Amino acid sequence: MQFDFPLFLVLASVITGVIWAIDALYIAISAKRRKRKEHIIVEYARSFFPVIFAVLILRSFLAEPFRIPSGSMLPTLLVGDFILVNKYAYGLRLPVSHQKIFEVDSPKRGDVIVFRYPENPRLDYIKRVIGVPGDQISYQNKTLHINGQKVQLVPLGVYNGMGSSREPGTLRFTENLTGVQHNILINFNAPDLMPNCVMPNGRIPAKHYFVMGDNRDNSNDSRCWGLVPEANLVGQAILIWMNFDGASKSVVAWQRIGNLIH
Repeated sequence: MQFDFPLFLVLASVITGVIWAIDALYIAISAKRRKRKEHIIVEYARSFFPVIFAVLILRSFLAEPFRIPSGSMLPTLLVGDFILVNKYAYGLRLPVSHQKIFEVDSPKRGDVIVFRYPENPRLDYIKRVIGVPGDQISYQNKTLHINGQKVQLVPLGVYNGMGSSREPGTLRFTENLTGVQHNILINFNAPDLMPNCVMPNGRIPAKHYFVMGDNRDNSNDSRCWGLVPEANLVGQAILIWMNFDGASKSVVAWQRIGNLIH
């Protein structure tokens, strides 16, 4: 069973806040407030409520940390990267219910996004937006087409990863997603992953997105399970703030800390 941290923060904020409020009200109306010894539960509630509530606000509406557990976004994100996700990039949402309360912007082609996995919303996935509403997407023979146009690739040679981020037999390319350039990996010895999306008239419907991992032959993405609904969006990945990979000789890749995610 996966631990629901947002729900824990909400409940902890409510419980400690109510205890603190009741105690404050009692003190305000009690003539013996100066002689009363504060109960230890009240003392803990008074100490922890501001901290828990601040974490809830920051994590729900501003930025949330995530750790990259797999190599599906190589070479952009390595196994062991710790990233920050901008939670307000695509609108403010309430914690737990995920209901949008304020519209901000929509994902653009090329954005690296975190979303709740459509087949199990308790899991968070990270992929790159390849198709936006109205786009036609096809991926065959390791070649991506967007609206009938072949996406151009520039070869960069064999990919040499480190630690847990090794991908034997893969080649590195620069991909140009209509102006957004980033690196991807392709393994021409691996079987092709074919699209498995139902798109009316062959186009992505409103409020849905087609996503893929940058490690094209080692990614569970829209080619396997379909489109990402707008309601499942969590935020935009923006920054690597730490890297820790126990399989790497240097353990921490210091040169990655502070890198922006493109």
